[in-house]
Amino acid sequence: MDVIPEIRRLHFVEKVTISDLAKQFKLSRPTIRKHLKTVDEPVYPTRQHQPHLKLGAYLEQLTTWLETDAALPGKKRKRTAQRLYECLQVEGYVGGYSAVQRFVKAWKQSRSASPTIKQAFVPLLFPAGETCQFDWSHETVIMGGLEQVVKVAHFRLSYSRQMFVAAYPCETQEMVLDAHNRAFAFFGGVPKRLVYDNLKTVVDAIFVGKERRFNRRFLTLANHYLFEPVACTPESGWEKGQIENQVGNISEWLFTPTPKFADFAELNAWLAKRCQELALRPHPDQPSRTTADCFAEEQPLLMPIKAVFDGYVETMRRVTSLCLINIHRNRYSVPAQWVNQVVSVRLTADRVRMVANGQVIADHVRQFGRDHLICDPWHYLPVLEKKPGALRHGAPFVTWDLPVPIKVVRDRILKQDKGDRAFVDLLLMARDIGEGGLDALEVACDLTLQTGVISAAIVLNEMRRLTEDAKPKVLDESTASLPTLTVEPLADCSRYDALRSERHVH
Repeated sequence: MDVIPEIRRLHFVEKVTISDLAKQFKLSRPTIRKHLKTVDEPVYPTRQHQPHLKLGAYLEQLTTWLETDAALPGKKRKRTAQRLYECLQVEGYVGGYSAVQRFVKAWKQSRSASPTIKQAFVPLLFPAGETCQFDWSHETVIMGGLEQVVKVAHFRLSYSRQMFVAAYPCETQEMVLDAHNRAFAFFGGVPKRLVYDNLKTVVDAIFVGKERRFNRRFLTLANHYLFEPVACTPESGWEKGQIENQVGNISEWLFTPTPKFADFAELNAWLAKRCQELALRPHPDQPSRTTADCFAEEQPLLMPIKAVFDGYVETMRRVTSLCLINIHRNRYSVPAQWVNQVVSVRLTADRVRMVANGQVIADHVRQFGRDHLICDPWHYLPVLEKKPGALRHGAPFVTWDLPVPIKVVRDRILKQDKGDRAFVDLLLMARDIGEGGLDALEVACDLTLQTGVISAAIVLNEMRRLTEDAKPKVLDESTASLPTLTVEPLADCSRYDALRSERHVH
């Protein structure tokens, strides 16, 4: 359309011939005649069906994937056009992304209803080191061979767009506290403000406007790291749009298709590595720089971490007569002397600690799920002193993974007369030795097995030889009676002179 007015002006005003115009504009004479008759803007026919030259061999596979994803529950588990394009590249597709995008869009439009009305928003600008946004998402992984839903904590620095994600089995408050510790360690500092939804683990009550009553334990975390917590207006996700966008992207980039891991430690190590790799992509607002470059600029402006917050949630529980405490449908053991007493239970993301009189009396690895029994056999030794028969069928001792020499000696001693009591004595001595007592018992059992004679008395003797000090006793001069000479010798130099003279004479 740009050359048509020029052609018409030259012909009708300047009287340039059609042949000269064809030579000047390098067009055919029929085209020049057509342009001379054109007054309105030309309308070109649009192609109704786009050919798929390189995509044609993969249309069946792509359609199968789209139908499979359409049957999945929830939007998060469905692959986007970009993710489908990457999967096709793995299959050998060498075409462009636009062909895949057009086909996916057309396929979805043929199945969808009328388009929704979009909202308008205001672009935001955040200073470096000031704001970080937080949110949760639910993702599906294969953990230990079983498919399960995990809860993923998302953090995003608003200036650099640096992200951090960590996975947990649930969204309880101790998980929130642990996620902040992990995020601040990953960032190497603490932002001045953190923006949240109105989570129950963060906000206890919502008042008019922005006024909130934050959870006291969460405020302890904020006070420790000195950041300001800010809660969004209810149902106003655009107030933290970056993290909302990240939730969708992470679901596509990292959890589609469903990844496989042995445990949460492996999953979180992989997530931290992927966060570093994704930071190498161009920054959304500064395409000439990567997210990692912007984060390198922002990181020195974060507040330093002076100490790691002890992110536990504390409750009071009574110890049962079985020396157990029930925590979230699982039972954990406590030393027998605390039976029927109330102790403090401190839950973290991965530990369960029992505290009494300011001292940790039990520490267990936290178990998730239901109906697990987590026992420390040493907690039940005082019970064995009075009831040695419980050694044979007591749950803490049946499942006790002892070293092989101790197991062999135990099985032999239990077959002897009063073997229960004899082996309990060995365990009590190992306890009295303190740290390294079980190692000493293992060595003593190994030495006893080498002799060929298995007896509790021999094992006890070997343990004493291994653990008792061989130092000589120190005499106390204040109480010890020292021998004295009846006739003390006198110094007489004349005797020496006499000996010299006798030698000289000879």
